[in-house]
Amino acid sequence: MTHLPVVTGLGFVTSIGNDHATVRRSLRELRHGFAPHVFLGNPDLPVRVAGTIKGFSFPSPHCREWTWPAELEIDRELLRGLAPHGVYALHAVEQALRDAGLTAADLAGGATGLFCASAGSPFLLGHFLQQMQLSRGERGNPMGIVSSIAGTLNFNLAAHYRISGAVCGFVSACASSSHALGYAMDEIRLGRQQRMLVVGAEDMTDESILPFASLRALSTNDDPGTASRPFDRRRDGFVGTGGAVALIVEQAELARSRGARIYAELVGWGQAGDGHSIAASHPEGAGLREAMRRALADSGVAPAEISYVNAHATSTSAGDRSEALALHAVFTAAGAHPRISSTKALTGHGLSLAGAMEAAFCALAVHDGFIPGAAHLEEPDPICDGLDLPRTSLQEAPGLVLNNSSGFGGSNVCHVLRRATDRAPANATGAPIE
Repeated sequence: MTHLPVVTGLGFVTSIGNDHATVRRSLRELRHGFAPHVFLGNPDLPVRVAGTIKGFSFPSPHCREWTWPAELEIDRELLRGLAPHGVYALHAVEQALRDAGLTAADLAGGATGLFCASAGSPFLLGHFLQQMQLSRGERGNPMGIVSSIAGTLNFNLAAHYRISGAVCGFVSACASSSHALGYAMDEIRLGRQQRMLVVGAEDMTDESILPFASLRALSTNDDPGTASRPFDRRRDGFVGTGGAVALIVEQAELARSRGARIYAELVGWGQAGDGHSIAASHPEGAGLREAMRRALADSGVAPAEISYVNAHATSTSAGDRSEALALHAVFTAAGAHPRISSTKALTGHGLSLAGAMEAAFCALAVHDGFIPGAAHLEEPDPICDGLDLPRTSLQEAPGLVLNNSSGFGGSNVCHVLRRATDRAPANATGAPIE
């Protein structure tokens, strides 16, 4: 028997809001989350804007100096093993549980799995390695490894929530959390798990973002209102951000049996490699084109049935061009013209967090009946001629949505989400979480 995966809970810590109501309003009203930012205390650096996370502070590597929203409770032992993005993730998971009408106890046991994605914490890793080198190996933090390396999310969350189902971390750069969600869908479809917790998170620190300046991938536009403008002719790079997003994915029959609200059905996914470059997208979007086609085929959906595409487009010149060509090949060539936008115009690029974050945005759009507009788009690149890039958010209910992600090495992942055919109006507690 094949089971249908559905999204029943969402949790957000993002530059555009740390709760459902704020995120929803930002997407509808195209409110960005950018602010001036001085990287490494150096005002002479050309990169001066970031997608900042409000309500959290990590001024040093010492967790006793960190602050977070008052409603989030973290005991000292748990905190010792967390990176900044682990704090974000814990807040997002707690939101998602409440939203889905679940408790922490519902995650314990073998029926629930956990798939995570992050690049680890360069902020903490650099500090711990420097500490070790300066002491010539005579000093070290016993929690240094588990709090800083790429698996820190799954280490901490699996232990904290007593999850004994499938537990895995995914590392495919900016496609990481999209891989996590795709493989979580398969765990549900194959009946291996009844429920999956999918989490993507990244530090919002200088050490996570500024290294991309060496690749000339970051925008040097110091105006927060125009620094991130996917598909615009004058785009000059992405704006970095961090945060965390958590999704609760369940078997549809389980969700309906407990009266859970269903945001969206996850009907298929696909992935393909570019086979081209370590860092650059294929110039004609070959891998993304194939990933989209595989996602549509897996879903049994024709291009003309897709209402909206949440593009990966990060606001880099080469990447956006590559994706535009892939979109033309899959949709325009088939006579299909879905609405297209990249919500990175509002949030910035969350790196390995991006795929899960944007899948969650798609789930909100499908459930609430709107399409986010292409923010900050003033002069579309001529390569986008024939693509439908609405400048404002639309009060249209998308029936089927495609979510695109691409990462280093040419990893491309796409998900197809559908408006639930039999949606429960509220979660198990009787009211939606705002």
